[in-house]
Amino acid sequence: MRRAVLWDIDHTLIETRGVGRELYQAAFERVTGVPFRRAASVSGSTEFRIFSETLTLHGVPAAGELTMAYAKALAALHVERYAELRERGRALPGARNGLVALDKKGYLQTVVTGNLRAVAVIKLQAFSLDDLLNLQVGAFAEDGEDREELVRVAMTRTAADRAVLIGDTLSDVAAARANGVAVIGVASGRSSVEELRSAGADLTLADLTDLDEVIAAVDRLTTV
Repeated sequence: MRRAVLWDIDHTLIETRGVGRELYQAAFERVTGVPFRRAASVSGSTEFRIFSETLTLHGVPAAGELTMAYAKALAALHVERYAELRERGRALPGARNGLVALDKKGYLQTVVTGNLRAVAVIKLQAFSLDDLLNLQVGAFAEDGEDREELVRVAMTRTAADRAVLIGDTLSDVAAARANGVAVIGVASGRSSVEELRSAGADLTLADLTDLDEVIAAVDRLTTV
C-alpha cells in the first residue's frame, strides 16, 4: 500500500516573515507599473487567483500575458533575494524532524501548495527541506485554480492508496475533505486549533514540535 503525506508549505513547513509579501508586491508593481495599494486575501489561496484579485482591487484589467509576466517576475525576485529569504525566514519548529521521521518510515512526501512551482522549490531549498520531498508528484499554482483541484492532482500523481494532508488553513481542510483525504490541521498560521477542528480536520495540532504525536497521527490516519 502506498501512503502519502501532502504538505502545505507556507505557515505549515516554513514562514518567510514578511519577505514573501514584499516580493509579491514588488512583482505586481514590476509588471503592472501601478503602485501597490491593497492586498487580496492570500490565506489558503493560489498565486494566480491572488494576482487576479489584486489586479481587480487596483482597477487593472486581467490578461494572460500579464499573468505570465507576473509569474516570471515573482520567481526572479525570489532568486534575487534568496539570501534575504534565508536570513529573515525560517523552517517552522518540528518541520524538518517530521519530514525526516516520515521519510524513514517510507512515506511518499510531497506538497500541495498555492505557490508557483519555481517559487515553492526556492522556498524549500532556502530552508533545506527540498531533499525530503518528491516535488515531481506535487501540485502547484500552475495545476489548478483552487485547493480542491490541487489535491486531486496530487492524489493522481502520487497514486497513493492512503494519504493525509497537513496544512494550516481552513482551505486546506476543505480541499482535503472534498477529496476524501484525511487532514491534520496545524495552528501555526492564522487559523486556531478550534477553527481547524470546526472546519472538519481529523486532528488538530498547535504545531509540529511533538514528533511522536505527528508520527502517530499520520500513521493512524493513513491506515484506517
